[in-house]
Amino acid sequence: MRTDKIILGVDPGTNIMGYGIIYNKDKNIELITMDVLRLNKISDHKLKLKKIFETTLELIEKYKIDEFAIESQFFGKNVQSMLKLGRAQGVSIAAALHKNIPVFEYSPRKIKQSITGRGSASKEQVAAMLCNFLNIKEMPKFLDATDALAVALCHYFQKNNLSDNDTHYSSWKGFLSKNPDRVK
Repeated sequence: MRTDKIILGVDPGTNIMGYGIIYNKDKNIELITMDVLRLNKISDHKLKLKKIFETTLELIEKYKIDEFAIESQFFGKNVQSMLKLGRAQGVSIAAALHKNIPVFEYSPRKIKQSITGRGSASKEQVAAMLCNFLNIKEMPKFLDATDALAVALCHYFQKNNLSDNDTHYSSWKGFLSKNPDRVK
């Protein structure tokens, strides 16, 4: 049975969609790529959805994705924005399902907690932690890319028992002190 996995993480959006792809082999994580799809020059919402669907398919095919993780919707005050975001999320999920890729959803709070140890962490704190953990030299221009990378890494953490004796960690500091070999 194959144990290595390529995970695509998506931070859905109708103006900017972030994506991050990681490779997991033998409990080691490597960054494959992260970037954003900029949609703000497309005025028709339906055409934005089409572009999200096509781009998700392209990423799945190009990188031979094994698992797909996406940030779930959160409740906001602007109903129209929530509907548009839900559609963006839906077409991205549909692309993964079209290719028979398993789909996993994580709340923004769960993702932040998984990466930083705090569910209320800022985007900048998440990005800084990812840069440190994955040895990323330069912070990306759009934090949507690191948000998507955080989704992929959160999925990895949720699917893998990182300790040998079922130890639970309450913080990154605790995890890193017990796993110094995990830091690049």
